[in-house]
Amino acid sequence: MASPTVPPAPPDARISQADSLIYWNSVPATVNGMLGGYPQISRVDMRGSLVFIEKLRRLHPPPYAGSFARGVDCGAGIGRVTAGVLSKVCDVVDVVEPVEKFAREVRGAALAGKGTVGEVFVTGLQGWEAREKYDLVWNQWCLGHLTDEELCCHLRRCGKIVKQGGWIVVKENMSTNLEGRDMFDEVDSSVTRTDTKFRSLFEESGLKMVRTEVQSGFPKALLPVRIYALQPLTSL
Repeated sequence: MASPTVPPAPPDARISQADSLIYWNSVPATVNGMLGGYPQISRVDMRGSLVFIEKLRRLHPPPYAGSFARGVDCGAGIGRVTAGVLSKVCDVVDVVEPVEKFAREVRGAALAGKGTVGEVFVTGLQGWEAREKYDLVWNQWCLGHLTDEELCCHLRRCGKIVKQGGWIVVKENMSTNLEGRDMFDEVDSSVTRTDTKFRSLFEESGLKMVRTEVQSGFPKALLPVRIYALQPLTSL
């Protein structure tokens, strides 16, 4: 009698936080290092994010005018987004970053806007315990290091700490697998998810998608990038 076929483990089961930290600690604390050798996309990326935020504010006005009182940059790296995007729209930006050498760069970053850096949490998203409520919770190019279960836990936490009328933003690469599956990257021990998977996890986490767009202007050699604005179902 033939042995039963064992289905392959899902891609996120292969994620190792230890391997991820080894990889990122080997990367220089520069924009080039953060963007995998494509520093030229940084300006296009930040402009796309700022335009997306402006559309959100225009089409879904928050219950207050002016800048956001407090935002948080999850998986901030050296603070590229903190400095170039969030400091322009938030009075104070907290930072969550597990790599100590990157966190040090955030503390000394030159900010493009009038906002200031608040608390810097040197920890992974799995262990982060927020001490504040936020108007804007930003997650970019970091969620691939969380398993599906960990990601749902993080998103539920985001739903609890975002203020009424505020937004949770997710900006991540999209899987291009021809069979519509998530893709595992052995280099940094991360998963690139499909749009379908993200939407399913958002729903599972009690979040509703307010708006989504595909980032334009990136080289065709790179994976497509999609940005989502989310809010807790209970606030809608």
